[in-house]
Amino acid sequence: MNLQSVIEATIERVGKRLIIGTPLGLGKPNAVLNAFYQYARAHAEIELVIFTALSLAVPKPGKGLQARFLQPFLQRHFGADYPHLDYLRDVQQQQLPDNITVHEFYLQSGSMLNNDTAQQHYISSNYTHVARDMDHIGVNVICQMVAANGDDRDPRYSLSCNPDVTLDLLDRLASRREQVVTIAMVNPELPYMGGDAEVAAGFFDHIIDDAQFYHRPFAVPLGPVGLPEHMIGLYASTLLRDGGTLQIGIGALSDAICHAASLRQQHTADYLKLIETLQIEQRYAQLLASHGGLQPFNIGLYAASEMFMDGFLHLYDAGILRRRVYDDVGLQTVLNGFDRECPQTDMLLQALAAHGVINHQLRPHDLDWLQYWGLLHEQVQLHDDQLRNAAGDSTSASVDQDRDFNQRIEAFLGPGLRHGKLLHAAFFLGSAWFYDKLRTMPDREREQFMMTRVSRINQLYGGEELDRVQRQRARFINTCMKMTLLGAATSDQLADGRVVSGVGGQYNFVAMGHALQDARSILMLRSTRHSSPGLESNIVWEYPQQTIPRHLRDIVISEYGIADLRGQHDSECIKRMLGIADSQFQETLRLQAVKAGKLERDWQLPEQYRNNTPEALRRHLQALPADSLPSWPFGSDLTAIEVRLAAALKWLQKLPKWKLPLLLLRSCPDHKNQAEMLQRMQLEHPKSVPERLQARLLRQALYQQKK
Repeated sequence: MNLQSVIEATIERVGKRLIIGTPLGLGKPNAVLNAFYQYARAHAEIELVIFTALSLAVPKPGKGLQARFLQPFLQRHFGADYPHLDYLRDVQQQQLPDNITVHEFYLQSGSMLNNDTAQQHYISSNYTHVARDMDHIGVNVICQMVAANGDDRDPRYSLSCNPDVTLDLLDRLASRREQVVTIAMVNPELPYMGGDAEVAAGFFDHIIDDAQFYHRPFAVPLGPVGLPEHMIGLYASTLLRDGGTLQIGIGALSDAICHAASLRQQHTADYLKLIETLQIEQRYAQLLASHGGLQPFNIGLYAASEMFMDGFLHLYDAGILRRRVYDDVGLQTVLNGFDRECPQTDMLLQALAAHGVINHQLRPHDLDWLQYWGLLHEQVQLHDDQLRNAAGDSTSASVDQDRDFNQRIEAFLGPGLRHGKLLHAAFFLGSAWFYDKLRTMPDREREQFMMTRVSRINQLYGGEELDRVQRQRARFINTCMKMTLLGAATSDQLADGRVVSGVGGQYNFVAMGHALQDARSILMLRSTRHSSPGLESNIVWEYPQQTIPRHLRDIVISEYGIADLRGQHDSECIKRMLGIADSQFQETLRLQAVKAGKLERDWQLPEQYRNNTPEALRRHLQALPADSLPSWPFGSDLTAIEVRLAAALKWLQKLPKWKLPLLLLRSCPDHKNQAEMLQRMQLEHPKSVPERLQARLLRQALYQQKK
């Protein structure tokens, strides 16, 4: 069935009011959405509503030097045939037709700040409540990009990157399923994820599998990691507890955490040298002893994260993400009592019996259970209280503490624990490397990474007993934009209410950090940001918008240290937050707290916190090897030439405009690779005055970077 026929069949079934629910991020079937959108544009009698999030747009190249740099890269990275979203183009230009509305509950960060159309139709919703809100608005069409497996006789499909809302939504729509149309578009470039993400062909009303719609998934370009990000990641890595659980997001801060954790695991001496240089263990000895660690991971970590991205695969490769969990409360509870991930099977059988998970005298249901989990061989049978294997051997079906138990049970044991998961996640988004690695993994290896519904990941209720035994020593690590001295966080909007991104699942994970035993919520932020007026502090006295209220305050990390706010009174929270603020703003913030009566008038910041400056950080780290904190810890999508160019262009971008004419007047000696870089920017033979000026600015920027 072609797209036109699918649209006509959909209208015939649900009518001319089409309310389309489509996944956030990667899982959108762009060709299908474009076809519906163009049909509605051409037929004013159609009312089209699109409810989604994170509509991904290929960056615009801009003008001048930026365009010369970006255009070849974007063409190479995304491909010439990437299907751009037509509705997103018109939202960006604020030219949606009157009969079409687009609602998003999470925006591509900062992309719609000055867009009235997007701001007015944004829906603020916790990720866990999106299925409810889609149901409430009356979604009657579900469109999703899927992966396929099997053959024509036994086709199988996977929701792949986005089982998150789809599974929850279809459960809610079950009562009116006849009034809902589900449409899948197959893309073989998507990794095939099994488990909860796998669905039968009958799950969909229409499946479009047409090679003209195949395309490379949207790949997030790998970005650099700066010194502030590395410092934040280093502090966060010290709070990861062996045998624990991890949730992180995407971006430079998460890359920094994964790099620091990998350093801790694989190059422990170098890691400890960094810790010593920055006196981290001395400054936070009590916190690290009770909630952190500095040594390699013996048991490893498990991930329960709404988002699955590159960092988790890097942790997997580093031997850190290796603590498997099992979807059985009794089994997981017993496993938590061992000091290693996978005890010997005979010891585990005895522990399971001792805890009442299985009977001491095995019953048929015990045998089935043990065979499913791989503890007894699949061919073992139970006859008259005796276990028998395929070779005809038999032994008592009792699980006792007798001395010879391990010897007599050995011939009946299975391959060992199976069906364990290293990660549960609701959606994924990442780099081209990430997609390729997932797609080419052997099936049994990939099965360890379970994509599932968001209601399972982002909340405890509904499966709390299992979550509590799986999510041991959890660290829910998220990024925010601003923090108040009293511990409230803003992560999704500006002071005037304009939305930067969205709340997503942050509130849920922060709340879980308080609800789970031994768990901590960690919010990270850079202490300052550059804005048009100049440098401003991200740690403030007050802010009119809040994503996380101060009664949920916990751990906060900036590049200058860790502030443990849990259970602290207000004046102590203020003191600790001042200790991780940039020194340029500490006194102003202190006086604001004093004026409000929240801080003693005679209190002064201790000397050890008065040198929170970028320069001091760089001095601390001068003696360390240059590659300790690399700008590209996990590689780059850029060539070596482009990496140099990117740094030069970033330097130029930060330069005040009034300095540009002075820069043009300076002499600029030639240096190595300058000709190659000018050639890459198509400026080796400038033909016009603007091109000659651009070439000169670029040479100056390259020279400054070399210095």
